[in-house]
Amino acid sequence: MNLVTIEHLTKSYTERRLFDDTAFSINEGEKVGLIGINGTGKSTLLKIVAGLEEPDDGTVVRTRNLYIRYLPQIPEFTQGDTVLESIMRDNENETHYSSREEMSATAKSMLNELGIRDHDAKVETLSGGQRKRVALAGVLMSRAELLILDEPTNHLDSAMADWLEDYLKNFRGALLMITHDRYFLDSVVNRIVELDHGKLYGYQGGYEAFLRLKAERLEMAEATERKRQSILRREIAWIQRGARARSTKQKAHIQRYEELRDQTGPEYDRNVELESIASRLGRTTVEVKDLCKSYGDKVLMKDFTYIFLKSDRVGIIGPNGSGKSTLMKIIVGWVQPDSGTVEIGQTVKMGYFSQENEAMDESLKVIDYIKNAAEYVKTKDGSISASQMLERFLFPSSIQYTAISRLSGGEKRRLYLLRILMEAPNVILLDEPTNDLDIQTLTILEDYLDTFPGIVITVSHDRYFLDRVVNRIFAFEGQGRVTQYEGGFTDYQRSVRAEADQAGNRTASGEAPGTGGGNAGNAQEAQDGNQAAKRNNWKEGQNVTRKLKLSFKEQRDWETIEEDIAALEAAVEELEKEIVRSSSNYTRLNELMAEKDAKEKELEEKMERWMYLNELMEQIEAQK
Repeated sequence: MNLVTIEHLTKSYTERRLFDDTAFSINEGEKVGLIGINGTGKSTLLKIVAGLEEPDDGTVVRTRNLYIRYLPQIPEFTQGDTVLESIMRDNENETHYSSREEMSATAKSMLNELGIRDHDAKVETLSGGQRKRVALAGVLMSRAELLILDEPTNHLDSAMADWLEDYLKNFRGALLMITHDRYFLDSVVNRIVELDHGKLYGYQGGYEAFLRLKAERLEMAEATERKRQSILRREIAWIQRGARARSTKQKAHIQRYEELRDQTGPEYDRNVELESIASRLGRTTVEVKDLCKSYGDKVLMKDFTYIFLKSDRVGIIGPNGSGKSTLMKIIVGWVQPDSGTVEIGQTVKMGYFSQENEAMDESLKVIDYIKNAAEYVKTKDGSISASQMLERFLFPSSIQYTAISRLSGGEKRRLYLLRILMEAPNVILLDEPTNDLDIQTLTILEDYLDTFPGIVITVSHDRYFLDRVVNRIFAFEGQGRVTQYEGGFTDYQRSVRAEADQAGNRTASGEAPGTGGGNAGNAQEAQDGNQAAKRNNWKEGQNVTRKLKLSFKEQRDWETIEEDIAALEAAVEELEKEIVRSSSNYTRLNELMAEKDAKEKELEEKMERWMYLNELMEQIEAQK
C-alpha cells in the first residue's frame, strides 16, 4: 500500500529549480535511501513528504491518519529542558508505553546506546552532535508508520552506527532517509532514489545495486541520444535538400524534424574535478613525541609518539569525545598538549578540514572567499583561476556571487574543502570529512587522495571512507591508550575480533581466570579478554604505540623492488636503442614511443614506492 504519493512535483528556491515535474512514492514497509549532490533539494523533499513544506505545483497524497516522525538536519529544543525531559515531551502522545516509567527507562536505554549518559544535562549545553543524537533517540522511540531521517549517521561513532543499522533493519515501519554512509545504505535500504537535475530516479536494492543500475540507465540514455542525433542528421540533410512543404506528408516530416531538434539530450552532473595541488614536502614531516592531554580527570592520550612518513594515510577512530579531534588540533597547533612535543618540518604546509568550518565568514560572496585563499592555482594543466576551480566544484557562475550564508550545509562544506585545497597543502588533516559531503564529492575526494603526494590524516566514523583511503589506523581505546593497526577499517575490525577470539580461547582453556565454566562463546568474557590483551601493549602508566612494521605486501615489495627497478631500466634502455634503429619506420616508431612512455611511467611508480619503503625501513631500524 502506498503511504505517500507525489505527482508532477515542481519546486523552486530563489533562482534554482529543485524539482521539475517529477514524481515520488513510498510504500508500506519500504526502506528508501535518498541521494544526490548537496544543494539540489534532498532535505526539501523530506520536508514535503513530512508535510512541513508545500510544492509550488503538483499533488501530495498521504494515507489517512498516517503517523510520521521526522528528524531534521538541525533539531530544535525547548530552552531549559533536560535531555530526558526533551525526549519525554517529544513522545508524550505515544500510547504503546504502559507507563511513564517504562517510557523513561526506554529513553535512558536509547540515549545510552547513542552515547548520551548525562540525562539531566540541559539541552542548550550540548554540542551540535549531541543534540542530533538526542533528537534521533526521541524519534526512534515512537511507533511511527514512516520515519523520515535527515543524515542520522552524522556524529555517530562506529559502535553507534552499528547499533542504529541493526535497529533500522528490524524497524517494521517505512523509512525514508538521507545518508552518505555507503555501507549503511547497502545494509539498511531496499531502494535508492536519486535526485538528479530536478528528476527522481528509483533503483531497487542497496548502494552496490544503485551503482550498477545507474550505469545501465546512463548507457540507455546515451544510446537514445545517439539515435536521436543520427536521425536528426538525416532530417537536416532532407531539409537542406530544399524539400517544399506543399503536402500534408511533407509538413508532418518537417514537424517531426522540429520536435527532434527541440528535444534536449541527457544531462550529467559534472564531476568535482580535483587534481593533486600540493607543495613539495621535505625530509622532516610531522613528528609527535610523548604527547599527553587531559581535561580534568579524563585522560585523552598518554605519551603518544609517532613519526608520520611521506605518503602516510592514517585513519583515527574511537568513541565520540575520546580525543580524536583534540589530537588533530594539537598537530596543527590549535590546542597545546599538557606535555610532549610536536615537530613540524620547514617545508610542511598543513591544510586542516575541521568539523566546524572555522573562519568561514558567511557574509562573504562565494568567489571572494576562494580568492582570499588564492586567485590562481597551478595544476598539471597550467594555472586555473578561482572562478574556474569553483566551476569544477559545482559552483556555476550564477552562484559564485551569492553570499555563503545562502548555501546549504553541504555546499558550505564543499566550498570549505575547496578553500583548503586552493592553498596547496602537503599535509591534509580531515576531521569527519564525510559529514555533509554528498557521495559524488566523497568519491572524487577519495580519487584525489589516491594520487595526493603528501600525508593524509583523517578522523572518520565512515567505514567505507576509511577502507577506501587509509592504510594505518590509530584507535583511541580509553584511559589514554592509542593503539596502532595496519590496514583499513575492515582490517582493524578483523584484528580486534582475532584478538578477542584468542583471548576467549585462552580463557576457555583455563589460561586466564574467570572462565565461568569455560564457555568460549561468552561475548562479555571475550570482550574482557580482548581488553586484557590490548593492555599488554602498554607499559605501566605509559602509552606505547605499536612499533612500525612492514605489512605482508610491503615486505614482499621490499624483497623484489630493486630487481624490478633494474629490469625496467634495462627495458627502457633497450627501447631507446630500438627507437634509433626504427627511425625510418613511422608506424613502428609510434609503437615503440608508446611502449617506452608506459615503461618510464611504471619505473617512476616503482621509484616512488622504493623511496617510501626505504624511508619506512629507516624508521623501523631507528626503533630497534
